[in-house]
Amino acid sequence: MTQERVKKYVGGQAVIEGVMMRGPKIMATACRKPDGTITVKEEPTKSIQDKYPVLKLPFLRGVVALFESLVIGMKALSFSAQASGEEEEEVSNKEIAITMAVSVLIAAALFIALPTWLAKFMPGAGTDHMILNLYEGIIRLILFLLYIFAIGLTPDIKRVFQYHGAEHKTIHTYENDMELTVENVRNHSRLHARCGTNFLLLVMVVSIFVFAFLGWPNLVERIVSRLALMPVVAGISYELIRLAGRTQHPLMKAIIAPGLALQYMTTREPEDDQIEVAIRALQSVRPSEEDAYEED
Repeated sequence: MTQERVKKYVGGQAVIEGVMMRGPKIMATACRKPDGTITVKEEPTKSIQDKYPVLKLPFLRGVVALFESLVIGMKALSFSAQASGEEEEEVSNKEIAITMAVSVLIAAALFIALPTWLAKFMPGAGTDHMILNLYEGIIRLILFLLYIFAIGLTPDIKRVFQYHGAEHKTIHTYENDMELTVENVRNHSRLHARCGTNFLLLVMVVSIFVFAFLGWPNLVERIVSRLALMPVVAGISYELIRLAGRTQHPLMKAIIAPGLALQYMTTREPEDDQIEVAIRALQSVRPSEEDAYEED
């Protein structure tokens, strides 16, 4: 039986006045400078998986991808802030580590500690751990949606969401083997199955099922157990996102449909100059024809 050749993934992220694209060999962040020119920072794509191939196994690769995405994203944001004139210089690795640690603590407090504490106050919660876990998951999801809605009201984030749309449209153009022009890019959807928004929403939903098996111990044990199991939740969610990017099966389409709908909040229709930035980023990482496909 012959294996199917599939196009290698190119992923991305919207940053301040720009887009970061990550290809198989090169990672590039393109930003629009205050003088109107586009600056591009390129560097080799590196992963701890290259040194330890065991980390490429299903579920493990999802945990690695999540951690590396956080690090890469912070570095890309730092460069974009400097390039767009918002910061005088890029932050150091130490500052990035501190920022990530603080961000993780805030996220844990808002999306783990707070929901599991509030669940017991919900009407009819009682002592049934299945109902309590369901309430916890619903509260977590509501907080997440409110957070996305709130940040989307700010002018700066609205522009980031426009670049997010440009990133998706440009990746669609690449995946459909079309020339990377503003006209071609504009004709594609700003929604994408492998978007980080999809991943985060899946994490929220998958966590309900995973945490349901933990019972309902005291508050401290609940917080610790949920933090300990987040790599498991991330691994499962990553595999679902990866599968969604390679199949049109009705079940998978149904699973990712809520995440695609949520992207109407996290993306906006980009302007032509924003699309140009996304194109420059993808052109820098686009693999050659002989390197563009892999056996599935």
